[in-house]
Amino acid sequence: MNITSRSWSSRGFDLLNVILLTALCIVTLYPFYNIVITSLNDPTDAARGGITLWPRVFSIDNYRIVFKDNQIVHAFFITVARTIVGTATAVLFTGAFAYGISKSELVGRRIFLMLAIVTMYFGGGIIPYYLLIAKYLHLKGDFLVYIIPNLFNVFNAIIMLTFFRTLPKDTEESAKIDGANDLRIFFRLVLPVSKPVLATIALYNAVSHWNAWYDAMLFGNDNLLTLQQILMQIISSNSNVSQLASQLGYGAVNSTSLKLATMVITTLPIVFTYPFIQKYFVQGVMIGSVKG
Repeated sequence: MNITSRSWSSRGFDLLNVILLTALCIVTLYPFYNIVITSLNDPTDAARGGITLWPRVFSIDNYRIVFKDNQIVHAFFITVARTIVGTATAVLFTGAFAYGISKSELVGRRIFLMLAIVTMYFGGGIIPYYLLIAKYLHLKGDFLVYIIPNLFNVFNAIIMLTFFRTLPKDTEESAKIDGANDLRIFFRLVLPVSKPVLATIALYNAVSHWNAWYDAMLFGNDNLLTLQQILMQIISSNSNVSQLASQLGYGAVNSTSLKLATMVITTLPIVFTYPFIQKYFVQGVMIGSVKG
């Protein structure tokens, strides 16, 4: 009798969990779904409102209007280039630092690690940072302003450091006996077996570069505009939207649907990258977060 009552109570608890989690998923995902279906609705018809479950008048005119602007297309390539180059260099630079710090025979490694950790809690502020980048490093208006200041992240370095400490030392010692130096061991031995943590750090950096707009506003120019910066301009100004619409012969269109189309364009590419590295992501975070 007790077993039966426990079984029914357990089933009831599971059913309640399913209902609550389903409701939570719907509440969480519906705003994003509504953004997509509104962006796929005719821009003139969207002004009537009332789009809830599917597009009332299906149309891709919103995306045609957005892609009609050459500035957005150029910003898309700038953002893609920044994400690819910035992610690859940041992972390599941060990994090299973490691998070196993980070696107990490195002289002064505790000092280097302490100096890196201090930067997590203390900073010079916006004005000193601006002067450093623009006046002393002369990176303002240069594509490298998106790459060099983002080469190193302390949090990512700590994750990689913890992961490298879990690697067996016997393999590296045998490679040294065979005549391999530290650089060869790092590139030919360590990196190939570090795919989980590398994929995790790559995702962190890719999302950061793709969503960045503040540094583009401070140090960029018309040739270095990013998608997120243009999205900020479109959201804050209806004049840009009206100008885009007039290029395709639209008179009065719903500026909101055009803004939503721009949001979808700037969001989906980075979202689609997640499934390709999902199998490494959880493993990399867990391994890198456990002290070995």
